[in-house]
Amino acid sequence: MSAFHFDFEKQRPRISRREAIRRALFVTSGLVLANHISFRAFGAAPSARAKAVIQVWMWGGPSHTDIFDPKPDAGYDYCGPLKTPIETNVSGIRIGELLPVLAKQADKYSIIRSMTHGNNGHETAAYITQTGRQPGGRLVYPAVGSVVSLTKGYDAGYKGLIPPYIVLTEPQGRFDEAGFLGAKYRPFATGGNPAQTPFAVEGIIAPGITAEHQKGRRELLHHLDTLAQALPADPQVVANAQAENAAYDMILGDGAKVFDLSEEKPELRDRYGRNKFGQSCLVARRLIERGIPYVTINSGGWDTHKNNFQTMQRQLPELDKGMGTLLQDLAERGLLDSTIVWWGGEFGRTPKVQWEAPWNGGRGHWGKVFSSVVAGGGFKGGHVIGASDAKGEEVKERPVYPVDVIGSIYAQLGIEAATKLPNPEGQPTFVMPQPADGIKSAGLLKEIMSA
Repeated sequence: MSAFHFDFEKQRPRISRREAIRRALFVTSGLVLANHISFRAFGAAPSARAKAVIQVWMWGGPSHTDIFDPKPDAGYDYCGPLKTPIETNVSGIRIGELLPVLAKQADKYSIIRSMTHGNNGHETAAYITQTGRQPGGRLVYPAVGSVVSLTKGYDAGYKGLIPPYIVLTEPQGRFDEAGFLGAKYRPFATGGNPAQTPFAVEGIIAPGITAEHQKGRRELLHHLDTLAQALPADPQVVANAQAENAAYDMILGDGAKVFDLSEEKPELRDRYGRNKFGQSCLVARRLIERGIPYVTINSGGWDTHKNNFQTMQRQLPELDKGMGTLLQDLAERGLLDSTIVWWGGEFGRTPKVQWEAPWNGGRGHWGKVFSSVVAGGGFKGGHVIGASDAKGEEVKERPVYPVDVIGSIYAQLGIEAATKLPNPEGQPTFVMPQPADGIKSAGLLKEIMSA
């Protein structure tokens, strides 16, 4: 485990968020400065149903039996005080009792109750769940967001000012999302807290500097730039001016407006929940609305070794309002059909509660079986795939491996499994594992994939 973690850290130097936004703006500016831009032909296949993904990532590993796979008949040592699951608006599907808003949206999503990979380490399980690959090989493979950034981003004709892969709000950490694809395909993590006013996105909103002050700085820069004044038609001066305009539009113009939640009705913000997670869900919708192909909402605090039920009482209502409203809002705006919402974490939690000290009602790591949720973008709602056993300890039927979910998401996005990735060692490497790679798979989620 330690060697595996060391490889990740070695390949991913730590940089500040301000440096990350500088690099993102450099990429944007580079599109303007380039004399000839040649995009690789990654275009979507004719069968593409989705244009974008919102990944709702539960960092730490959420308890499957407390959320989407309740086991009330297993007894108190398994379900604790959360022993009364609630009916949803789809007959026969019940979910955790602290999720009344999501219960009314069950026709929009499908639950996978037989996820499995058997790995109980945060770093390694997160890598498996987000890349579909096994850890420990010569290469660190890219996560789904980076593959989408490669195939749907700047290399494929995306021209937005905002980078094509955004994380709200903190970096996911502990593994390199871009892997061997490199820094260009890492996500831009916004930092800040969208529940605060203003939402101080790192590198866009500078603490203590107003928009008027920022404009004044720009005017002073122009006043001092005698070279640009002397040679206004010089190609390099013109290109620099275009790059500057793009950068300032990101800071002061339409690029920044996407993060300004004051444009939303207060009632809608209340429905999402006036907390970091709920408002992150709202920002994600705004980003998708403006053509960003991949947004991750990174929600921490799910590593409930201690006091699991106290954490559930606090965090599940926030999850319920934020994700439940997101699904409804996307549907009402006609965006759900083209947007995949993918919920889950790196694994589940031990079904049997650890009541003894020092855990005091905690749950440990559990990679044998856990749950995930998919909605929109060509995935049917109102279904359950697979099942765990009576206590939520093992897969009972229809195992689903991370690579199966990832492959299904790629298929809905029109990303061909045989799309080649730029391998730094020059070897043929593809978006999806090949049979010789030995990755366990039970096949795509065809039960819930629209024809």
